[in-house]
Amino acid sequence: MLVSAGHTGSSTAVQMQLLLDGVSLPVGQLGPDFLLLKEPFLHSPTEGTLVVCVDDTERRWQVRLPEGISADSRRVVIAKAG
Repeated sequence: MLVSAGHTGSSTAVQMQLLLDGVSLPVGQLGPDFLLLKEPFLHSPTEGTLVVCVDDTERRWQVRLPEGISADSRRVVIAKAG
């Protein structure tokens, strides 16, 4: 069995959420111009905050949701706010 040098065997803890109007929506996957919510949700086009926490280091970005969120799909188009 090959073992990578420097690999400790532990996984990186990653948590992602989208904050909209006081609601925290868990994010399962993040792409360059989209995200996948863990659960469906319905919301009109708006701006929100994307929160990504990796090993206790948190980063936040303001994002636009130009197409809003459809209750029929977990895929949400995002764009840079501002």
